[in-house]
Amino acid sequence: MLPAGDVRRAKAILMLADGKSYREIQMVLACDAGYISRWKQRFIESGLGGLYGQHRGSTAEVLTPRMEAKILAATRKKPTDGSTHWSTRRLAGHLGVNHMLVARVWRRAGLQPHRMKRYMTSTDPDFEAKASDIIGLYVKPPQHAVVFAVDEKTAIQALDRLDPVLPMSPGRAERHGFEYYRHGTLSLYAALNTKTGEVIGKTSPRHTSQEFVAFLSDVVASQPRGKEIHIIADNLSAHKTARVDQFLAHHRNVHLHFTPTYSSWLNQVEIWFSKIERDAIQRGVFTSVKDLSRKLMNYITQYNQAPKPIKWKYVDPRRRIHVSASDITVTGH
Repeated sequence: MLPAGDVRRAKAILMLADGKSYREIQMVLACDAGYISRWKQRFIESGLGGLYGQHRGSTAEVLTPRMEAKILAATRKKPTDGSTHWSTRRLAGHLGVNHMLVARVWRRAGLQPHRMKRYMTSTDPDFEAKASDIIGLYVKPPQHAVVFAVDEKTAIQALDRLDPVLPMSPGRAERHGFEYYRHGTLSLYAALNTKTGEVIGKTSPRHTSQEFVAFLSDVVASQPRGKEIHIIADNLSAHKTARVDQFLAHHRNVHLHFTPTYSSWLNQVEIWFSKIERDAIQRGVFTSVKDLSRKLMNYITQYNQAPKPIKWKYVDPRRRIHVSASDITVTGH
């Protein structure tokens, strides 16, 4: 089978030899008069050899191991033009190669210089002991006990849009006006049952130790009398006051487990907070603080109709916590 371009040029010459006019040839081959004249002249000058394409194209760049290593090494270095990271075209220009070659190397190596992730290192000297305690509550909870991941989402704003929300339509996303009115803020206390996924929620105008203790009372009231309750919480000062100590002294069945400093990722309720943020808060329109509270509690009610526990899996304790799964124990604090 011959290339389509060669066949097309040969047809043009054969039609000329048959006495066809330029217009007839243009209609059959969908070409212009310049195309016919050019290849007619080349056939007159060089015969059949003149009908072959004379542009050989650019030389293909071969990705050798040496070139791949060179691209990877350059990618890990900072650009010299003052930018913070490389793009495929910027690095290709720097190395004198094709940008698709750079893209191919990045794809094979799993490199994405345009992306960035943030992290926070815990400075807690007891990080491993506290983390293994929390993980133990997830992967091997105590028998005949309930585990709650508790925290508060503070300063939730009751934002009311000054302009009407325009609904989405085919080819167009939902649109919100730029201007808004702030009616006030409130805090949302939440306790996630790590076994069932159910959430106990309560809104409050402030997040104080008194409000925290009141919420703990609600959590205790939701369980059978005397049932052992383990509560995971962060190191907020409101969680470690004398009022909290008094509450624990009167409720011996309640045990507080504090996550290490700067380790909120160990608290499963933070994952649920991100869900309610996406589902109900981020794009919500609230005419008042009461309206915000009502909609948050309605969301929790609807969520509890089909709750889903968070599947917690710690696959490599060697990464940071130097204990095996069999060593993980649960203690009360």
